Amino acid sequence: MKLVFLGSPTAAVPSLEALIAAGHEILLVVTRPDRRRGRGSDLVPTPVKAAALAHGLPVSHEIDDVLRTDAELGVVVAFGKIIKPHVLDALPMINVHFSLLPRWRGAAPVERAILAGDSETGVCIMRIDVGLDTGDVFARRSMAIGADERADDLTARLATLGAALLVETLRDGLGPGEPQEGEPTYAAKIDPAELRLDMSRSPEDLVRTTRIGRAWTTVNGKRLIVWRAAVVDGRFEPIEVQPEGKARIDATEWRRGQLVPIVLGT
Repeated sequence: MKLVFLGSPTAAVPSLEALIAAGHEILLVVTRPDRRRGRGSDLVPTPVKAAALAHGLPVSHEIDDVLRTDAELGVVVAFGKIIKPHVLDALPMINVHFSLLPRWRGAAPVERAILAGDSETGVCIMRIDVGLDTGDVFARRSMAIGADERADDLTARLATLGAALLVETLRDGLGPGEPQEGEPTYAAKIDPAELRLDMSRSPEDLVRTTRIGRAWTTVNGKRLIVWRAAVVDGRFEPIEVQPEGKARIDATEWRRGQLVPIVLGT
């Protein structure tokens, strides 16, 4: 099948690789522009661009370039930009979405599922329309969320599941799809302020926040990133931390090096 592929982060690479392995013809890959990763560093391509170039595929940063191909279908995985109606009118597109729609429509479905304490999530192959993840669903598959699973690990598992489901769905034919049923919830992008560990919240909520990555608090006016934590005897207990300007360290070892009493959030 002649396809165009739109995606950017590491989570989109398994789907691109799976389509290539399945024998689909990728006419064009559209991804986000190269970015600098740190001060003074060279421009770095997205993981999808790097994978596409490794396979000798043409790459663009402009969505409208898909209109210059004779593709039959567009496949979108974590692209990060809205597909305009005039593009959808010219080329049908499907999306590999990392949730069980209509739960967690939007930009951060994995993170929102963890923060909400969901025990299950999954992948949907859905038709892209002008709404926010409102299109018909062609296939879905669920998976359990590990009790201590971090967002990056869960995303990697969903990416693998989504790639397999995508290839399977295209092999079997899309069919008409089914309308989404149930009460929608929305997965807004995570604001850095949401990752602040407010010690007035429950220990369980705080631990879930650390599973997103880069959760932070302050100790004596300096920022402390809490990478891993647990609920111990009903209390929030950091396990791995990163003091401001320093490397990650075991929380017990960090505590031994403190000269004053530790009060999180001070």
